[in-house]
Amino acid sequence: MTDGIDIATTDAYLRRLGVERPARPTPDALRELHLRHVRTVPFENLSVHLGEEIVLDEKRLVDKVVGAGRGGFCYELNGAFGALLTALGYDVTLLAARVYGEGGRLGIPYDHLALRVRTDDGGDWLADVGFGSHFHLPLAVGERGEQLDPAGVFRVAEAGADAAGVRGGYRTVNAVDAADLDVLREGRPVYRLETRPRALADFTAGAWWHRTSPHSHFTRSLVCSRVTEDGGRITLSGRRLTLTAPDGTRRERETGSGAEVLGIYRDEFGITMDAVPTVRGGGTDC
Repeated sequence: MTDGIDIATTDAYLRRLGVERPARPTPDALRELHLRHVRTVPFENLSVHLGEEIVLDEKRLVDKVVGAGRGGFCYELNGAFGALLTALGYDVTLLAARVYGEGGRLGIPYDHLALRVRTDDGGDWLADVGFGSHFHLPLAVGERGEQLDPAGVFRVAEAGADAAGVRGGYRTVNAVDAADLDVLREGRPVYRLETRPRALADFTAGAWWHRTSPHSHFTRSLVCSRVTEDGGRITLSGRRLTLTAPDGTRRERETGSGAEVLGIYRDEFGITMDAVPTVRGGGTDC
C-alpha cells in the first residue's frame, strides 16, 4: 500500500462500517471488518454510467467510500479496504486475478483486485469485498480443504496450466515457487489469483478496460448490490430489484417511478442522487 490514511479518516471509515477500532490486527477483527464492509458498502458501477472519473489513488478511493458515502467495483472497494486495514496495523498485499468466464475462459490481466492480509498471529487470509456475490468472510490462503462461509462452500487450490499450457507463478526471494491459486465456489472456479505482490497503479489498464470496453459487463448494465443483515443479498440492476434470501431463493420485481428507484438507492444503499442513472453503453474497445 502507499502512504496510508490518517487517524480521523480511519475513524470515519469505521463509523460508516459501524464497528469499533480493533485493539490489535487479529483474525476475529478482520472477519468483523470484512462482514460489515460487504453489508454496508455496496458493490456498484454507477460511476461508469454517471461519467464520473475513476482514479486508482488510495486517498481518492477512500474519499469516495467515506466522504461521498458511495461504493464501487473491485479496484475501488478493495483498494479502499486495503488502506483501512493497513491503517489498523494489518500487513496487506494487493493481488491481481483473472476472472473465469463462459467456457472456463480467463479474463484480461488485472481483471480483478483482491487482498492478501496477514494478522498479528501470523495468519494468512484472502480478503475480497469487491466481487459482488462472493464470500462474506476472509478465506485462509493456506487451507486447501473446503471452507464453509455464509455464501457457500469455498476452496483455495493451486492452479494448473491455463489454456496456453502455462502454469502461472513466480520465484520468491527465498527461491520458493509461489504458484497461482484458483478460488472455487461450490466446486466451480471463480477466479485465478496471482500471488505476486502488486501496486495499485498496476490495475489502471484493467480499470480503464472495464469502464470503457463494450465487452465489459460493467458498461452494459447498472448494478448496485450488498449483503443484507440476514446473510441474503439486495440488488438493484437498472430498475429490477432482486431480494435473495440466505437459502438462495429469489424475489424479483420491476420498480415503478423514478422516485421509487432513487428511494431504493437512498434507503437501501445510502446513495443519494438527483436523477435515475441510465446505461451509457460501452466505448471503444481496446
